[in-house]
Amino acid sequence: MTGNITFTMIKPDAVRNGHIGPILKMITDAGFRIVAMKFTRMSAAKAGKFYDVHKERPFYGELVEFMTSGPIVAAVLEKSNAVQDFRTLIGATNPANADEGTIRKLYATSLSENAVHGADSDENAIREAGFHFATSEWFDAEGNCMG
Repeated sequence: MTGNITFTMIKPDAVRNGHIGPILKMITDAGFRIVAMKFTRMSAAKAGKFYDVHKERPFYGELVEFMTSGPIVAAVLEKSNAVQDFRTLIGATNPANADEGTIRKLYATSLSENAVHGADSDENAIREAGFHFATSEWFDAEGNCMG
């Protein structure tokens, strides 16, 4: 499945601002299939563990605080070349540098409140998807459990 899945989260800022529907529409219109999805809120412990790779960086505490400030939509997406295509769809981390028509250009408000997360590699996509979903929560196009 490497290369065919990616992981995303619609972040608390985009959820608060009512952008779940438009973002999901952009995702599906770009040819991604939603394999798993949930509306949830991360605890500080779970967010800290998810972002553990950034633990030594100065923004770590602020990132964990932001990601626990409200609900998120977590999703596993499927498409050929999923990670790269999704990174293109969401745009640059800083919305000021994002291409026109990308999710971050349209819905992010700042570098720290940038609307969506997208896995940055095939390996991280699998790890991040597994962090949020058991394979028994993944479904194929016919509705059959993939786990």
